[in-house]
Amino acid sequence: MIRGISFEIPNSYGSFLGEILTPIDVANFNWFIGGEESYFVDDNHLGESLFPDRVIGMNGEELKKIIENNKYYLIFADLKAYPKGANIIDVTSYEEYVLSNCQLVLLVIDSVHITVYCRDLENIEDLYHHIKKHGFESLEYITDENDTRTGLSVW
Repeated sequence: MIRGISFEIPNSYGSFLGEILTPIDVANFNWFIGGEESYFVDDNHLGESLFPDRVIGMNGEELKKIIENNKYYLIFADLKAYPKGANIIDVTSYEEYVLSNCQLVLLVIDSVHITVYCRDLENIEDLYHHIKKHGFESLEYITDENDTRTGLSVW
């Protein structure tokens, strides 16, 4: 069974979260944001933290504005999407994810390695084709057979 996708993005400034999540309606969810290490880019220099603190329940409209309308540098990021009104928790394993209401997990590790888990197979297919069209490298499906991740965290 397909669990998600993994791929690599360039190690550079950009709006990669917005680009990656284009096929998903970010505004339709409330988000857990792990508060990891990523920064706004201000005048071609690293500025303030993109997500300075852990956020439980960021409104999707607010997240959409941040990730689509700004330039930033991702180092580590942990974003998890929940239906509006659902109980939001930090799922830290695939087993917890399966038992939760979490609909999507997006992890960024070391600026380039992206992992996306998604419950909706149609959304996974849309994400896969979108990422392939963008030309991001090392794109592959994450399946029950090849998933070696032991936790859904960037640390």
